[in-house]
Amino acid sequence: MEEAEMQLKGKKVTDKFTESVYVLANEPSVALYRLQEHVRRSLPELAQHKSDMQNWEEQSQGAIYTVEYACSAVKNLMDSNVHFRSIEGLLKQAISIKDQLNTSQGRSPSAPKPPSLA
Repeated sequence: MEEAEMQLKGKKVTDKFTESVYVLANEPSVALYRLQEHVRRSLPELAQHKSDMQNWEEQSQGAIYTVEYACSAVKNLMDSNVHFRSIEGLLKQAISIKDQLNTSQGRSPSAPKPPSLA
């Protein structure tokens, strides 16, 4: 009986010890410690990714601004086409009037005509 009793007591001790180790291993503070370690390992990489994304966003915003500005400049140039045509017509008219004045005063145009703007 004594050996059976010793085995029973030994089993109880080992069961209690196993239960205590299990409780300690799964205690909330241990879980929080493991979570803290995970965050400590992961945080620098995540911070670097965030920084990279912010830099890319700034570069993208700069590129978008540049493209929008260029599109606006091209649109303004296209809109100014009317004014350039008007200036061209006025220059042709001025050259024509000058030629008429020269011929009415009996002089021939001394300078050669500039090439046509059209």
